[in-house]
Amino acid sequence: MFKILKYGFYDLMRSRWSYVYFFFYLALGFVLLFLNNDLSKAVITLMNVIIVLVPLIGTIFGVMYFYNSKEFTELLLAQPLKRTSIFLGQYLGVAGSLTLSFILGLGIPFVIYGLFESEAIYNFSLLLMTGAFLTLIFTALAFNIALNNENKIKGFGYAVLLWLFLAVIYDGLFLLSLVVFEEYPLDRFSLIATMFNPIDLSRILILLKLDISALLGYTGAVFKKFFGTNFGFLVSFSVLVLWSLIPIGLLARKARKKDF
Repeated sequence: MFKILKYGFYDLMRSRWSYVYFFFYLALGFVLLFLNNDLSKAVITLMNVIIVLVPLIGTIFGVMYFYNSKEFTELLLAQPLKRTSIFLGQYLGVAGSLTLSFILGLGIPFVIYGLFESEAIYNFSLLLMTGAFLTLIFTALAFNIALNNENKIKGFGYAVLLWLFLAVIYDGLFLLSLVVFEEYPLDRFSLIATMFNPIDLSRILILLKLDISALLGYTGAVFKKFFGTNFGFLVSFSVLVLWSLIPIGLLARKARKKDF
């Protein structure tokens, strides 16, 4: 599996799109740090970009890589190699290269500006952590979708639809339910519904860390009461880990049973 991981990692790192992805975050980091004296505002702006862009890039790259390397995958399947090793190696190669481009792209400007010696390191570290988790999660979901759909058009369509649902539609349905059932106690429902969406969970963790939960009103107070504690942070971190591991487990299970 390590050799396949290494091949996928180097293959994607040689791709020009990986460099475009890296230089985009590099330029974004320099521009925001140059224009903002308040680091909290820079982190909020980065959060708004990362929460939407990172899942989309992970989804698109995952689907594209799976379909483009299909012939090479079939060649590997003809060798005495475990199926799980092949697909997990490819997944880790793609997710690892995207995560590295993301972390280096944002990390270099902060290192050059010397901000790792300030208190902003904690907020920035959380930003990098959530971005890395979103990359792992949506790349794994993309591999699952591609593995379950031989047709490229359907695979791309389902992948984009999944991203659109979690990034946009889910929030609309969530807010609509809060309005419709406003007469009922919705504290527990709000917490559970948030955990079912890794994008929302990542966003709330960053906002609470920046201590601007008052802008979220009553819902923000509920989230602050739970996610603002050490136990709440541990639970939310565990949920993100589960969001990463479950799609990987489904990928390995599907790879073992699928008839290629």
